[in-house]
Amino acid sequence: MRPPENTFHLAIPTHDLDAARAFYTALGCRVARRYADRITLDFFGDQVVCHLDPEACESDPKMYPRHFGITFRAAADYDALLAHARAAGLPFFAEPFTRFRGRREAHSSFMLRDPSNNLLEFKHYPDPEMMY
Repeated sequence: MRPPENTFHLAIPTHDLDAARAFYTALGCRVARRYADRITLDFFGDQVVCHLDPEACESDPKMYPRHFGITFRAAADYDALLAHARAAGLPFFAEPFTRFRGRREAHSSFMLRDPSNNLLEFKHYPDPEMMY
């Protein structure tokens, strides 16, 4: 396990830094740094860097295999982010659904689409042992 003072880092492409900033700050992320070619975000305690690279952005994203996001331990946190995303008018790629219904690994999930078609999945497992 990583010590809590260490941070996971993910770099993703964006076609427009201003649009990326607007989306991620509406989601609740904080802009840590901005340069001419990238923005660095505090993404729920981890680091996401949006690099300006329009050619790397997908025009027709697929749910699997490429996406990232947060798995919440508490259902209330999942529900709160879902309500926040709806209130902020963020674009859904997949409305809330239950995956693996009736099985131990069942979980609630929804997916958002950022302005550069990066997909973000947020989920909650009622059985915390199934998070990994």
